[in-house]
Amino acid sequence: MGAVTISDVRKVYNKLEVLKGVSVDIRDGEFLVLVGPSGCGKSTLLRMIAGLEEISSGEISIAGQVINDLAPKDRDIAMVFQSYALYPHMTVEQNMTFALRLKGMSREERQERVARAANILGLTPYLDRLPKELSGGQRQRVAMGRAIVRSPAVFLFDEPLSNLDAKLRVQMRSEIKQNHARLKTTTVYVTHDQIEAMTMADRIVVMHDGIIEQIGTPLELYDRPANLFVAGFIGSPAMNLFTGTQTADGFVAADGTVFPLGSHQTTTAPRDVMLGIRPEHFAISDAGVPAEILTVEPTGAETQIVTRLAGNEVMIALRERVTAGPGDKLLLAPIAGTTHLFDAATGLRID
Repeated sequence: MGAVTISDVRKVYNKLEVLKGVSVDIRDGEFLVLVGPSGCGKSTLLRMIAGLEEISSGEISIAGQVINDLAPKDRDIAMVFQSYALYPHMTVEQNMTFALRLKGMSREERQERVARAANILGLTPYLDRLPKELSGGQRQRVAMGRAIVRSPAVFLFDEPLSNLDAKLRVQMRSEIKQNHARLKTTTVYVTHDQIEAMTMADRIVVMHDGIIEQIGTPLELYDRPANLFVAGFIGSPAMNLFTGTQTADGFVAADGTVFPLGSHQTTTAPRDVMLGIRPEHFAISDAGVPAEILTVEPTGAETQIVTRLAGNEVMIALRERVTAGPGDKLLLAPIAGTTHLFDAATGLRID
C-alpha cells in the first residue's frame, strides 16, 4: 500500500516560512500533481516526502507509518529528478541495477526486474549502451527505469520533463501516464506547467506562497476554480478577468459595459466582483459587445484573437476561421452558463 498522508506540514528556513501548514491525503495508486509558480513550495514538499529536506513541524506518513525521522533509503520511495543523474561510465543496464546491487539482490532477480522495466519503457535494445549514446528522451526513460526496478511504494517526480523539447515532452507525458496505468504505483509529480498537470493528473494540488489554494480533478479546477489565483493559473490561454459590479441586470464592467449573466448569477443588492470568462467561452453574436481586434493568431485548430473589450485586453479562442484583422470590430458575448464570479475583496468564488 502506498497511500501518503501529509498533515499540517511546515517548513521554515531561518525566519522564512516556505510551507505554511500543508495537508493533503494521497490515495493508494493515485497520480497526484503538485503545481504552482516558482517559489510556491511544491518542490520543497516533494523533497520532504523523499527525506531530502527536514520537516519543521507536522507529519508525513506512507502506508500508515510516520516517516519524519526515517532516512531516505528506508522510506520505500523512488525519485526521478529534472536532471537524469545517470552514471556516465555505466551502461543502461548497470544504471538501472545499481541500487539493486547495493541491496545485495541476486543477479537473477536483478535481470528479471530490468527486463520487465526495459520492456515497459522500450529500452530493451539499449541496455548495453552508455548514456552519451542515448537521446534526451531515452535518458529520461532510463532514469524512470531505475526507479521502476526498485518496486517502491511511491514514485516521486521532480519536473522530469523540463529539459526536453516540446514534442518530446508531449510523448513523455503520455508514456509516464501509460506506465502509471500499468504499474498502479502511487505517484507524486511536481511541475510548474499547468498543461502537464491537466493532462496527467488524477487530482491536482494547486499551490501558491506555501499554501494549498485548491485540490481537485483537472476538470473540477478548470470548471469551478475556487478563487482568482486558480482561475488565472489553470487554463491556457488564461481566463479573462474583468473588474466591475454584479447587479440585477448582470455584470457592469468598470467602463460601463454590461454583460448579461445567468439567473443564478444576478443579485438585488449590487456588489463589487470580478467576472471571469475563458477565451473559448466567447461567441460572435449580433447581440454582443463591440470589441476591437488587436492581433490575430491562427493556430490551425483554432484562432486566438487579442481584442480590446470593456477597457481590457481580452483573449478569445474561436474554432471557426476568422478573416478579420487588426482594427476590425467583432460583437462578442459570453456563452450562457460559462461565466465565473469572484468576490472582489476576498478573491473567493461566488456560487
